[in-house]
Amino acid sequence: MTDPVLSVRDLRTHFFTRAGVVKAVDGVSFDLAAGEILGLVGESGSGKTVTGFSILGLIDAPGRIVEGSVMLNGTELTSLPEAQLRARRGRDISMVFQDPIATLNPMLTIGQQMRLAINAHEKLGRRAAEARAAELLTQVGIPSAEARLRSYPHEFSGGMRQRVAIAIALLHRPSVIVADEPTTALDVSIQAQILYQMRDLAAQTGTALIWISHDLAVVSSLATRLAVMYAGRIVEQGPTATLLRDPRHPYTAGLIASLPATSKPGEPLAQIPGTTPSLLSLPPGCPFAPRCARQTPACTEEPALTIEADRGWRCFHPVGQMHEEPA
Repeated sequence: MTDPVLSVRDLRTHFFTRAGVVKAVDGVSFDLAAGEILGLVGESGSGKTVTGFSILGLIDAPGRIVEGSVMLNGTELTSLPEAQLRARRGRDISMVFQDPIATLNPMLTIGQQMRLAINAHEKLGRRAAEARAAELLTQVGIPSAEARLRSYPHEFSGGMRQRVAIAIALLHRPSVIVADEPTTALDVSIQAQILYQMRDLAAQTGTALIWISHDLAVVSSLATRLAVMYAGRIVEQGPTATLLRDPRHPYTAGLIASLPATSKPGEPLAQIPGTTPSLLSLPPGCPFAPRCARQTPACTEEPALTIEADRGWRCFHPVGQMHEEPA
């Protein structure tokens, strides 16, 4: 088995506010192999986006990484000086944001922006840089790529702008791309096209992807492996097909049951009762216990990680196994 390109261990990112300490990421661990697509899923506020930002060292005050390791190709990112970390962003690890406007400058043409991104890490002549930029635009499905280099962001549709953002992230063939819900605001058909192209690009280039999404249906069509987050923690992870067919954590099972595809026509969608807890005042033990039909007094303790073959979960009473009924 080859070494992972990215290894995250016990990552903890806290925000120190006047109201208290928000444990946005609380002990996250996973590995990512070359060409692998990891889907990071969960409800809003589960810590998915903060995990992605933490990996790239993009956490601003009052937040900071308080513990843990982020190893990229054998280099520890959390201890790198800012200048060295900045030199690796875009070259070795990139991010695609939910809103492409966060990436694109409205005052510059697409070609100018892509040349700037290239020259930030390597010096290429204008023609060579434009040739690479056009090649990447073609790969992400933008027609007449050479001509579109002279266009401004406002001349592209939302879907096309997101393709440009993805092309910029791919310019230096990074080992890892973190994509933060990049297709959420797009039309379903455009979303499907981008997902298909990203799957192909990962296979062709060997770039690994972390695809952050609250939409389990979308990410399960793309990811080779899923990590399900709740209240800042990964509560279950494993191969996509395995988790969808046979979930162990009640939260994972609840997310799957709430998908429209799992309900009969005319019947109401299943829902997970209650709401996500405040990260300022998490319950003791398992944070999902107050919403869980399988909770018992044991759930007031922190569940240990159970590993079975190529999957793992944190639950005293896994789905599909016998458990003590609540008193």
